[in-house]
Amino acid sequence: FELWMGRSSLFVLNICLFCTCAASPPNFVLLFADDLGFGDLGSYGHPSSLTPNLDRLAAEGLRFTDFYCTSPVCSPSRASLLTGRYQTRSGIYPGVLYPGSIGGLPLNETTIAEVLKPLGYATAAIGKWHLGFGDKGMFLPTKQGFDHFLGIPYSHDMGPCWNLTCFPPDVKCFGTCDLGTVTVPLMQNEVIKQQPVNFLKLEEAYSDFATNFITTSANKKQPFFLYYPSHHTHYPQYAGLGAAGKSLRGPYGDALLEFDNTVGNLLKTLEKTGVIKNTLVFFTSDNGPELMRMSRGGNSGCLKCGKGTTYEGGMREPAIAYWPGTIKPGVTHELASTLDILPTIAGLAGAQLPKVMLDGVDMTEILVNQGKSKRETMIFYPTDPSEMYGLFALRLGKYKAHFYTRGATHSSTTPDSDCSVFAVLKPHDPPLIFDLEADPSENYPLTLKGKPDLQNLLEKIKNVKNQFEASMVFGESQISKGTNPNLAPCCNPQCSPKPSCCHC
Repeated sequence: FELWMGRSSLFVLNICLFCTCAASPPNFVLLFADDLGFGDLGSYGHPSSLTPNLDRLAAEGLRFTDFYCTSPVCSPSRASLLTGRYQTRSGIYPGVLYPGSIGGLPLNETTIAEVLKPLGYATAAIGKWHLGFGDKGMFLPTKQGFDHFLGIPYSHDMGPCWNLTCFPPDVKCFGTCDLGTVTVPLMQNEVIKQQPVNFLKLEEAYSDFATNFITTSANKKQPFFLYYPSHHTHYPQYAGLGAAGKSLRGPYGDALLEFDNTVGNLLKTLEKTGVIKNTLVFFTSDNGPELMRMSRGGNSGCLKCGKGTTYEGGMREPAIAYWPGTIKPGVTHELASTLDILPTIAGLAGAQLPKVMLDGVDMTEILVNQGKSKRETMIFYPTDPSEMYGLFALRLGKYKAHFYTRGATHSSTTPDSDCSVFAVLKPHDPPLIFDLEADPSENYPLTLKGKPDLQNLLEKIKNVKNQFEASMVFGESQISKGTNPNLAPCCNPQCSPKPSCCHC
């Protein structure tokens, strides 16, 4: 009887908590690092990373060990995060979008921001968009459900020079300076605020913008969604005065520290405004580290290869969920993905899901109860997916099967020859199968011959593959639409000669 009464009391308490949350919808802060690997944070085992705020989230929140993005490069990964759909459905393939790309994330795709808007949420995006600019900015965040945007519409290395700028003239480029490319712009909503952007002041501007957005929303008692896709730690790294030279890892560590400082400012603002206990903060990364940059490219820890590949190092990411009073500190080994963020946020907010084929599942049971995942399978597409080849790899439970393997330029320079660009496309029939719990480094493929249980596993994997591929309808490729230099953002569109006159 006492046990029953205890459970009854807990049940009533949970109902009361639910009612409180229903009266005050939760806020969401989504932090998305760039090219940050599984082994780059101190909480994931790196010995010299200086990330006290991210480490705090890991210590006081839920840390994932088996969390995946959907692509080993930027644009498709971001499309999946915001839509809950594989990039093959939305058409963000092959590769990534560029300043003059004609295409972008289709406007009929529904983003997290658009899911939340009907419920009265304030929505803002700061940082790296990389889902298209298009004709007259038609693909910008403000066209995709975000009330506010401060950031760069594509990757910060897509200016004339790989060391960020060709100006002033005495700054030498890495390689040559492409004078046919506009300098990197900073946009506020749909207006270019600065071109070229001042990278040494950029993170300060982002931090101020984000904290003001949180403060304003909290004062209005308006629920909010803040999406912060950072430029850090994508090459080439940069850092302002608050972080430059202050880490133990050189330029990469400084960039990571600057990102962490902004995370700290956001946490302080959530505490100061009194909304931290009603806010889910979720952190992860878009894809694995660019190992070709060596010490300036990030670290995938014990995982194989990195960016550009469908090995674990290319697509398994650190992930942390933090919500004081709702999420208990701990570690989960459950399978989860960026695809699952949209349906989870929709479920917590009480929002309607888009009436399209979603690939994500609700993670609330994992977050709130550290329970089981609804996800059994993860699909691995290469940077250039096609209907002819289909998926490259598939994870089912703890097992991963590679039907094709290939290295990548992004992961060259590592001692592992499988990672190099010279490791050409290789089909595997039967597929290479790894037990990721025993062998997360994918070093030792299982021997199938003479093992009925593994033969049964192989048949199940093939069935799952066939069922998934039968359900996949490839959307029109937005990236294959090509580029038009006249579409690249210019703060002085009538000026001449372009692009050298695009300076404001």
